Amino acid sequence: MTRSIYSCLTGGLAVVTLATGLTLAGPAMVQAQTAGQNGGSEETFSKEHLAAARAAIEGGNAFRSFDDILPVIADKTRTLFIRTNPSATAVIDEVTNEVALQLANRRPELDKTIMEVWARRFTTEELNEIAEFYRSPVGSKFAKLGPELTALSIGAAKQWGDIISTEMVTRVREELNKRGYQF
Repeated sequence: MTRSIYSCLTGGLAVVTLATGLTLAGPAMVQAQTAGQNGGSEETFSKEHLAAARAAIEGGNAFRSFDDILPVIADKTRTLFIRTNPSATAVIDEVTNEVALQLANRRPELDKTIMEVWARRFTTEELNEIAEFYRSPVGSKFAKLGPELTALSIGAAKQWGDIISTEMVTRVREELNKRGYQF
């Protein structure tokens, strides 16, 4: 049953991508980031502006990175309750899956917030240009390879940082030793 909820939630919501950090940041951070510039009052965007934001976001598969939020929350919730009462694992799984499926219909709230974030930072024309780019062959390829490129870039940066860190420690130690300090 656990796999079926994951498949249902991620498959049914694959219309849309970013980071699981939203679950950690909490609603207050999202509200602060999406509140209007005028003393926190809520901005409104034209239907055309939000449609352009949706097209740009969908074109770049930017909604997809958020698809795992609900399954991750469900898994953490399940684990929390199972630790408290392992003998009720089957019931906890069932109830958690039921609640997660009920909450899945709230996904449009997140999508709207993400569209507003983009709309706040790009004009309708800019969003249309972004969407057009993603409809081009190179844009489509970029959207498809984006997650892989990001993962490989992060891996390369980590590897480079590890090498530089080792070299820095070695060189600082050598220099300190030259100056009479033993490390």
